[in-house]
Amino acid sequence: MKYVSTRGAAPTLEFADVLLEGLATDGGLYVPEEWPALPALAPAAPYAAVAFEVMWPFVSGSIDPESFRSIVADTYATFHPPAGSSPDVVPLHELGDGLSVAELFWGPTLAFKDIALQLLGRLFDWELDRRQSRVTIVGATSGDTGSAAIDACRDRDHIDIFILHPLGRTSDVQRKQMTTVLSPNVHNVAIEGTFDDCQDLVKALFADEVFRRSQQLSAVNSINWARVMAQVVYYVTTARAIAPAGSPVSFCVPTGNFGNIFAAYGALRMGLDIDQLLIASNTNDILTRFFNTGHMEIRAVAPTLSPSMDIQVSSNLERLLFDMVGRDGGAVADLLTRFRSEGEVSIDDERLGWLSEHLSAGELDDEQCLAEIGATYRDSGYLMDPHTAVGVGVARRLRRVGADVPMVCMGTAHPAKFPDAVERATGVRPELPEHLADLFDRPERFDTLPADLDVVRRYVSDRTVTH
Repeated sequence: MKYVSTRGAAPTLEFADVLLEGLATDGGLYVPEEWPALPALAPAAPYAAVAFEVMWPFVSGSIDPESFRSIVADTYATFHPPAGSSPDVVPLHELGDGLSVAELFWGPTLAFKDIALQLLGRLFDWELDRRQSRVTIVGATSGDTGSAAIDACRDRDHIDIFILHPLGRTSDVQRKQMTTVLSPNVHNVAIEGTFDDCQDLVKALFADEVFRRSQQLSAVNSINWARVMAQVVYYVTTARAIAPAGSPVSFCVPTGNFGNIFAAYGALRMGLDIDQLLIASNTNDILTRFFNTGHMEIRAVAPTLSPSMDIQVSSNLERLLFDMVGRDGGAVADLLTRFRSEGEVSIDDERLGWLSEHLSAGELDDEQCLAEIGATYRDSGYLMDPHTAVGVGVARRLRRVGADVPMVCMGTAHPAKFPDAVERATGVRPELPEHLADLFDRPERFDTLPADLDVVRRYVSDRTVTH
């Protein structure tokens, strides 16, 4: 498999180089040169076996099958759904009326990011050991990516990891999961700004070619193709579990940086029979406005009960835009340059029609989100976090009336990661699982920095092991 940049000017690479590059040198994101077809799968294959088969075409030529099979098996042995859950790794919970939640949050940090990042950490280790090399990972998080990346990369011999989060804009649980990891190769930075500020700083560090090469920068954000590749798998396993005969399934995805929903689009392109693919936004609804009107406009980021979705610039949207314009990298670069310079951009009706054929979008504000958490708990006894609730609410609103197609909302975080919101909505305070029960007793370590590129660049360079 070869990979090309969405902006058309970076070299074509194989998987191992894409893994370590993260962001392309022209500022674009790597995507496969072509989408492979889904493989034939055994009817009762466990998650790890399906994951190997689905991902193998993306890594073939960069890693031998025996090593990759072992890495995948080791990755998903770290997931522990409750006893009796079905299927394994990503169990389904039925809410009734053909609506289910796919619980993606049974990994070490209780968020869907674990599914990709536990794999990514092991792939980094394998490839860097083979090259006898070292990387500096720099990532931005709106909440969950940071803790999942840190858990995947802590204490690894070939990695220094720096995670930027917006000061005061994550939940307490999210922050503590990052800042209580005291491993010497882990550095937590609270940025005085929003997630978009954090993400812009990371992109600017990668755009500084001298700094990028001297520090051997690499990425764990969903700009790294391996993240998206791993997320394709659970759409396949969920569809097989809920519609074993191969009939259509619909998905609703709580969406911030667009990686999770793009993975669903990837599964569609690979041949998965998806009837509806719904984007669920909170009050920061730039994606919903864009998919409904064709006009994308940056507004101020509003803090919400679902902070992982408090984003205005969704990086992975670029991958979808690349397909929308017929894989014309120059057109993507022009579109995004205008968007970042002017703060808004519009597409024509033909391109909006192309988007509408593949995805629809809706949004829920905080009060509607709380109402959804409360109503679902009263109706079924099921507790869900605010991000999942946004998805469930949009799924109820936008699913096709009368269509006999099961609808699955992707459950992105354990409710105990957002206990205040859940308790406010239901009167019940969800408890952290046993392995995190003492989280609030653990000491924290992090530094606070301004959203200043020079300051952050100096901070990183001063703390990396010599490469």
